[in-house]
Order: sequence, then structure tokens, then C-alpha cells
Amino acid sequence: MVRERRHSRRGRPSPTRQVEAITQPLHQIPVYELLDASALDKIHQVSMEILSEVGILFMDDPESLAILREHGVRVEGELAFFTPTQIEHYVTMAPSEFTQLARNPARSLVIGGKHMCFAPVYGPPFVADRERGRRLGTLQDFRDFVKLAYLSPYIHHSGGVIVEPTDLPTPTRHLDMLYSHIKYSDKPFMGSVMSAGNAADSVKMVEIMFGSEAIRQQPALISLINISSPRRLDDRMLSALKVYARARQAVIITPFILSGAMGPAAIAGTLAQQNAEALAGIAFAQMIEPGTPVVYGSFQTNVDLQSGSPVFGSPESQLALYVSAQLARRYHLPFRSGGMFASAKIPDVQAGYESIMTMLPAVLARVNFVLHAAGWLDGGLTAGFEKFVLDCEVLGAFHTLLRGIDMSENGFAMESIRSVPPGGHHLGTPHTLRNFRTAFYRSELFDYQPSEAWEADGAHDAYERAHERLQQLLASYEAPPLDPALDTELQAFVSRRKAEISG
Repeated sequence: MVRERRHSRRGRPSPTRQVEAITQPLHQIPVYELLDASALDKIHQVSMEILSEVGILFMDDPESLAILREHGVRVEGELAFFTPTQIEHYVTMAPSEFTQLARNPARSLVIGGKHMCFAPVYGPPFVADRERGRRLGTLQDFRDFVKLAYLSPYIHHSGGVIVEPTDLPTPTRHLDMLYSHIKYSDKPFMGSVMSAGNAADSVKMVEIMFGSEAIRQQPALISLINISSPRRLDDRMLSALKVYARARQAVIITPFILSGAMGPAAIAGTLAQQNAEALAGIAFAQMIEPGTPVVYGSFQTNVDLQSGSPVFGSPESQLALYVSAQLARRYHLPFRSGGMFASAKIPDVQAGYESIMTMLPAVLARVNFVLHAAGWLDGGLTAGFEKFVLDCEVLGAFHTLLRGIDMSENGFAMESIRSVPPGGHHLGTPHTLRNFRTAFYRSELFDYQPSEAWEADGAHDAYERAHERLQQLLASYEAPPLDPALDTELQAFVSRRKAEISG
């Protein structure tokens, strides 16, 4: 009963009211830049050396090699060699920012410039929660994460493969994931990249939603094209990239680099390699379709050279993140990085420390598209339900940080300063009464009670409170309206494609 009374006093807004308050944050604080212009140019020059002399492998895809040759790129076997002039020519074709459509127009997002976008974890095969522990993900788990992302005012994007629904057949599970994003949320979402067919299905489903002409004016999909570092684009990623570029859908070109393994055991060298890989993919996208919306992506951390395991939240990954963001701005491109990374297996103090070690630099560096902003555990192998809920609380704090300081008349509060005598207090002034709900960020989940009250209330830790909040959120969820005719058409497409794929 004490717990119920405390919740009532706090005046928690309901999850359904929270989702209506969503706003995409603008970066209103100074951008942290680690390197000066000459050092940044040095990385650029070494990247050009890699592109022109060492080359990038376009693997098992004769059509891609033919496209490169048509555009004057020197190709030897499957290795492509780009000149600095070619890179500059094609990279400048990509827009510096673009809008991704959502089925609720109020949720459409600007990607680039001062705009930031937080998206959920992507790709784990496992899920975990406090009651059931770690287990393989299912479609129901996937849908629950979509619902949580929809309910959070601090997650702006529904994401992509939030978790693999391993209870579904691999060849057709992308259809259920895409439909779930559409059915259970009205925020933007990501396309499937497992094959050209999956990408084509993704494009067709947004054509059903918006019309083929509308999505070519503004993309309705953004999709993750990973480069298999070192210096390789494989046929799977290339085939998906070609489908999306020809449909003018946005792509995030992201080298996946662990320094000491897929990149050298040196941060400057890793950055040069990553830059070369990203620029090659971005230039190739423009060769397919000039003006294709592209995001410069970075996923970099290092391995523990004693064990070979990835290390998340390392200081080296932070340094690389800052410089990668500078490079993206140098080329006038939107930038993607992560995220609430953690090697921890549960949302404990290690998970919190590791996550903030990466997320704070992502905010200070003005990452435009933050993938893995909530839910990441276990080096990316597990999507944690309570971790997702806790991460969203931190994202709320970052929203406030990004706004900077209010310099208006209300922000200076001179009426309150004048009215309070020396030694007095501001608790009851008219200014405080007008602003007490909005003056400072207040987590809906973190505990601010005195120790005695916390102990009397059961001494619950953050993991317990997050689990309770998780149950409340899922119980309160209501699906956003979806036009019945559109729903019927989408379901018919999914059924037809499943029958065609299954043969």
C-alpha cells in the first residue's frame, strides 16, 4: 500500500499520455570535436591511400563490379580502387539531411543536421527479463519490444530486427517483423537486409502504405548495410543495397570494426580504414541512384587482446566515435553510431557504466541516428527488457541535456529572485508553482526518496523497479489506429509472399 501511495504522489503520467508527448530532440549544445582540421585531414588522406592503392573487395557480385567499371572505377578481380576525385564526386551527391516517413505524419523524422534520433537495439538472437532469464527470442518478444518503443517518448524510431524471432522460419520471418512494426507502432522503421528479396518485400510493404511515388520523394525505410571489415562488401549486403538505392530508400553504410581484429590495433589506423570502407559504400550507392539518402555509419570498438572478446564502453571506442562524427560532418553527411552498449549480462552497475561511456559521447558528438539506444546487453547477443526500460529513463535525461539552458525571461526567473529574501527559499513562489512540473527532468523510474523511506518501501533496486514498470507498460499498451483496408492489403501481401517463398 505504501508503494501504491508513493506512485500516486509522484503523479506518474500514463504510458499512453507519454507517447503523445514525443518530440525529436534538436542538438542545442556545443558539438565536441576531438581533432583539429589538420589531423582530420590526415585521416582523410590515409583513407584515400587505402581506397586508391589497397582497395575494397566487392565480393561475389558481378553486377556490382560492372556498375563500378561503368563509373570509371578500376577493378582488378573483385577489388575496386577509387580515386580521390571519384570519391568526392559521388559522395557529394548524397543529401546532407532527409526526412523518413512514418505512417503517423507527426512521427516522421529528420535525419541529419542538428536532429538526433534514438532507435532500439538491433539484431540479438536472445532476450532476457527478470522472471524468465535469458532465452531465444520469439515473435511475441519482438512485438513486445515494438510496443515498448512505441510507448516511450524518448525512442523516436521503431528500429529493425530488435530481436530475432527464432520461433519463425528464417526465410519468411522478415515479413512478420515488418508487419509487426506497422501494426503495433506508427513510428518509422527499418527494412530487412538479409537478401535482395527481403529488401524488395520491405519496399513493397511501404509502397502499399504510402504509394510508390511518395516513398521516392521521401524515404519510408532506412536500412543497415554492414561492411564486413576489413575492406569487404559481401553479395548479401550489396544485393540489398542495390534494391534500396534503386527505390531511393535510405541506407546506413556501416563498417563493423573491432580494433585489434577486423582493424589494426591502433585507433588512427582503424579510423582511416573505417572511413575508406564507408566512403566506398556511400559512393557506390550514388553510382546506383544519384541522390540516394545515405547515412555515414560507424560501429567501432576494440577487442581485449588478452582474451579476444569485444570490449564495450572502452575509452578507445569513445575516441573513435568523436572522430567518426567529425568525418561525417566533413563530408556533409548524416552520422550513425551507438548506443547503450554493454558487455554486462544483466542491467547491473557494469551495464550502466558501460552504456553511459558510449551514449554520452554519442550525444556530445551529435550522432544523428543512434542505433542500439535501448536494450543492449551481453555484447549485443541479448535484448534486455528491463535494460530497455532503464535506458529509456536515461534517454529522457539526455533530451533535457540537449536543450541546453533556457535564456528567456522565464529562464532567469528574476521575479522569483526579487521576491525571496536572503535566507529564504523559492519553493512557494509563483514562478516555482508555474514551472514545478517542467523545470527539471524527473525520471519516472529512478528512486529519489530518503534512505529510510526507500527501506520502508521495500528497498527495491532499479532492476526490480524496471521489471514492475515493464509489466505496467505492456499491460497499458493500446495499438495505434491502422486503416482496416490497409491492414487487409498488408496481410494479404504477407500471406502471398510466405506461400511464394515456402514454395
